[in-house]
Amino acid sequence: LQQMKKLGSIRDILSFLPGIGQKLNELPIDEKEITKMEAIINSMTKQERRNPRIINASRKRRIARGSGTTVQDVNKLLRSYEEMLKMLKQMKKPGKLRSMLNKLMGM
Repeated sequence: LQQMKKLGSIRDILSFLPGIGQKLNELPIDEKEITKMEAIINSMTKQERRNPRIINASRKRRIARGSGTTVQDVNKLLRSYEEMLKMLKQMKKPGKLRSMLNKLMGM
C-alpha cells in the first residue's frame, strides 16, 4: 500500500488501466478507507500478516487499538481479504479473468 501511495492516489493508478478510465467516476474509491486498511495491516505482526487465520478475538482487539480503529473494521478487512483470495483462485481458471472483468465493467 505504501508503494502504491508513492505512485499517486488509487484513482490516478486506476486511470492507467485500459478500459477503466471511462468508468472511473462510477467506482466507489475512498482514500480514507485505504489509509485505515494500511493502519490495520501495520498493526499486525509479521506472523499475522502471513497467516491471517491465526487472528483471534484478542488479537483483533489489539490490532484495533494499535491502528486506532474498531474490531468491526478489522473484521471487515479480514473478510475482504478472504473474498479477494477466493476471487484470485477463480481467476486462475481459464477464461474466468475475462468474464470477471466484463462483469466489473458492466459489459
